[in-house]
Amino acid sequence: MDLNEPARPRPVPDQEHPPDLAELLGRVARGHQNAFERVYELVAGPVYGLVLRVLRDPAQSEEVTQEVLVELWRTASRYEPVRGSAMAWVMTITHRRAIDRVRSVQAAGDRDKRAARPEREYDQVAEQVASRLEREQVRRCLGTLTEVQRESINLAYYGGYTYREVGKLLNVPLGTIKTRMRDGLIRLRDCLGVER
Repeated sequence: MDLNEPARPRPVPDQEHPPDLAELLGRVARGHQNAFERVYELVAGPVYGLVLRVLRDPAQSEEVTQEVLVELWRTASRYEPVRGSAMAWVMTITHRRAIDRVRSVQAAGDRDKRAARPEREYDQVAEQVASRLEREQVRRCLGTLTEVQRESINLAYYGGYTYREVGKLLNVPLGTIKTRMRDGLIRLRDCLGVER
């Protein structure tokens, strides 16, 4: 490179025709580092956003995001376009990694609590009965919801999706999803006897 030659600006990607993520993943699978840089630019933000929504801890979210990106580099050859879009594949990997981290943190916390607490006697049968009754009450209350309310709440609270994502998954307008979920949560609250 001639130092006297003026620096050329890097071309700005055409926003109307973004690169095809599936094609880029194919090139990554063949070891093209430049393609991986483009994949990184395209998916790092959405990946971090989903992980942060699940973990709610920026430091851990950064770690999991990095793990996901390393996994994309290593496993790009596993992407099969016939099974869905490239972004859906990336986000599925992301969601699994985030849930794995939640489970890992929960298991570590449970181990720490068991190790820290002194052995105490308690009525294990009474505790199991109470737990079973609570689960049955929640199931019964979920049964009072309409199918669409139950499906929306399951996706949002157990699947980790935003209202907007739930709307896209169910092909329903955002306002309708918000109304369904609000009504469903009110019905659950009333059924469970939760104080306002």
